Amino acid sequence: MKNYPSNSRFKLKPLALGIALVSVFGAAQAKSLTEADTLLETVGDPNESKFMKDNGLKIGGWANAGITYNAASPDNNFNGPVTFADRSGEFQLNQLNLFAQRAVAAEGDAWDFGGRVDAMFGTDAIFTQAYGVPAFDVNTGQPLNRSHWDLNMLGSNDNRFYDIALPQAYAEIYAPIGNGLNIKAGHFYTPIGYETVPAPDNFFYTHAYTMQYGEPFTHTGVMGNYTVDNNWAVMGGAITGSATGGWDGGWDKQLGNWAGLAGTTWTSDDKNTSANVSGTYGGTSEHSSQSWGMYSLVVKHNITEKTHLVVQHDHGYANGVLTSVPNVDAEWYGVNTHLTYDIKDNLTAGVRGEWFRDQNGFRVCSPGRVGAATNGAGSSFAAAGNFTANCNAGNGASYYGITAGVNWKPMKWLNIRPNVRYDWVDGTDVATGGQYRPFGNAKQDQFLFSTDFAVSF
Repeated sequence: MKNYPSNSRFKLKPLALGIALVSVFGAAQAKSLTEADTLLETVGDPNESKFMKDNGLKIGGWANAGITYNAASPDNNFNGPVTFADRSGEFQLNQLNLFAQRAVAAEGDAWDFGGRVDAMFGTDAIFTQAYGVPAFDVNTGQPLNRSHWDLNMLGSNDNRFYDIALPQAYAEIYAPIGNGLNIKAGHFYTPIGYETVPAPDNFFYTHAYTMQYGEPFTHTGVMGNYTVDNNWAVMGGAITGSATGGWDGGWDKQLGNWAGLAGTTWTSDDKNTSANVSGTYGGTSEHSSQSWGMYSLVVKHNITEKTHLVVQHDHGYANGVLTSVPNVDAEWYGVNTHLTYDIKDNLTAGVRGEWFRDQNGFRVCSPGRVGAATNGAGSSFAAAGNFTANCNAGNGASYYGITAGVNWKPMKWLNIRPNVRYDWVDGTDVATGGQYRPFGNAKQDQFLFSTDFAVSF
């Protein structure tokens, strides 16, 4: 990262721009830091202006940053297969995310049109890009032409960790059909699973293996949502642009490969319990009809008014893929739970436990960032030429993780999330026949101590 000298004129530019926007849109009166829900409200939220309200427009975003200490002090500073908060002893600006949106109606008798665009800068960008066309074909190992939608937008040679992602860019339609049909067309976050990419929507700073390696992050295609009645809702669609079964597709490659996306949600009458099952299924790529699919079951239950439980089970598979041997029918599956308790209105404690099985050593990479940054020549800019990731090496293993932490919101727009995490693995290294050791300094386990904060704009 380059350092630039201090310049008072530069410092004044954001302030001047803010004043100009407030003048143009006629924003609402500013709120105090303790009253505001977002930082924009402290300077006069432009979303409250007549122009924005009349047109149903909204702008906003968040910033998420943190630091992680690894008790093993790994020589390469990577936290093994743990992604997102993957660097030890280094401050990470994980997500600086800005969005513009026109949300459509949720009900009514009139058609409505809108959409949303997100842009993200930070160390999480590489895990959020449309990387669904990998550097190497998962069936044959041949180099592939990757998507150009948002990969390496800052140039891979100078930026090992920071990049830009465009995780959402879609049009949205509300059609007054039956109880109302919502349709998205474009590039959007997956509706599958419990944890998600946007930092404010997760309890913990670090993520479960299920989310990191067992599910897609984004899709490109068309998706519809329909509310059947007070208890049932369904969704479905068609997704493309991917050489990994419809996962994380872009706009300009593999558009001849279409897959399906579907799910249903049941919610109890008292809204204290819900169950969602969703998944994908399709051919792997344009040149392979081998099946790639997965499902996720998420059950949520409010045990008491302050105690909340989430149980998730995922199962995925990819047929005929290449690991340490060719033509493997790979599977991955597991269970994770989240239990949280609301101590106060602004303080919640939680614990997460997980078992994730990468049956054939096909999904989990260590380090994950190094694998994601690998190009068709087999080199990874995230490794700086020093080492490679252990990806698709056939090291079938079970990964276990226990995470405990709190969410403290001293202000409505600020969330501070300290947590401690312990990971260990049980598996055999196919290269040596000994214990598989994917964590820093060739260890079988690791302790992580993390603290991060998220600020809502």
